[in-house]
Amino acid sequence: MKKLKDNVFWVGAADWEVRHFHGNELSTHRGTSYNSYLVKDEKTVLIDTVWEPLTERFLENLKDIVDISQIDYVVVNHAEPDHSGALPTIMEYIPNATVIVSKKGEESVKRHYYKEWNFKVVSTGDKINIGKNDLIFVEAPMLHWPDSMFTYLTGENILFSNDAFGQHFASPGLFNDEVDDCEVYQEALKYYANILTPFSKFVTKKIAELKGFGLPVDMIAPAHGVIWRKDPMQIVSLYDEWATGRSENSVVIIYNSMWGATHKMADFIAKGIAEAGVSYKLFNSATADKNDILAEVFKAKGIILGSSTVNNGYLPSLSPIIDELMGLKFIGKVGAAFGSYGWSGESPKLLEEHLAKAKVKVLQEGLKAKYMPDDKELTACIHFGKAFAEKMLSEA
Repeated sequence: MKKLKDNVFWVGAADWEVRHFHGNELSTHRGTSYNSYLVKDEKTVLIDTVWEPLTERFLENLKDIVDISQIDYVVVNHAEPDHSGALPTIMEYIPNATVIVSKKGEESVKRHYYKEWNFKVVSTGDKINIGKNDLIFVEAPMLHWPDSMFTYLTGENILFSNDAFGQHFASPGLFNDEVDDCEVYQEALKYYANILTPFSKFVTKKIAELKGFGLPVDMIAPAHGVIWRKDPMQIVSLYDEWATGRSENSVVIIYNSMWGATHKMADFIAKGIAEAGVSYKLFNSATADKNDILAEVFKAKGIILGSSTVNNGYLPSLSPIIDELMGLKFIGKVGAAFGSYGWSGESPKLLEEHLAKAKVKVLQEGLKAKYMPDDKELTACIHFGKAFAEKMLSEA
């Protein structure tokens, strides 16, 4: 049994083994948790469920605390199956319970499970009394689905935020003051960078709205990862900062190399960046984790892409990175491109075009070297890196 407060319990499931999420599109190096919460007042409330394969464990956790048949309300803050997968099983125990959803949530749950449960649709500001305390609902569309909402528990001052303010992180500790701060911060930033970045304008507006309610917040309980108990508003402040798109004056170099020539160019471009007094990170797209790369791109101001030319294009391991750059819509980035070639040499130009499509400002013409770069060409790489870094600093 894991308690948040005397009458509020965590009844979810930790998954230490999972290493990929969202159809293998998101890496989860530290596992994850599927957080579900039970509130015992005059009415008993279940807030979110777990992914369907973990239903048995979820039921065991519930049965340790409550007679499942006595649950009065099930709040579905978001219908994505990692949070609602166990809902059909739970509803077999409580067919007459009220399922609380947003307007979009009703559509989403019905389209996932095709059941006519007893739905109650709520909007921002709606309140349900459960005895000593109330549930207050705040719609949060596009954080990160149209159906998303928050549930606030008065008296205990807990904000159940579903995917917002979460992170993929499995831990024996339930709260942020029981785990490594650096690890949690890293996973929270990676989660924001890879999932919530395209919705940053909604994040800013929702945080302003939430603060405007003036509700005291003692805990923020997301649907993945640790619960924010120590200084819970720190994660809200971080989201507010991340949503602005402000970045560090650093550069991420992402490349792939067929026989080492582009790799060598990348190393010497990095030397030039360092000569300008700017920090950098180097990633080979064929071996590095895509989501880790994107988390670093999120933090940095500069992006430099490099590839050998093959079949009149660039090496395919860069394609997933480029697709994500266009989809995530990072704000305020600058970029450039480079690459080696044998006889055609299109890769830098193509990479520049993709940067432009991703709304990355290209600062200078791409750099090419034929076959293995010689000393003169490597010196040009140093100059290229230094010039890029200086232009980037002048953009600040």
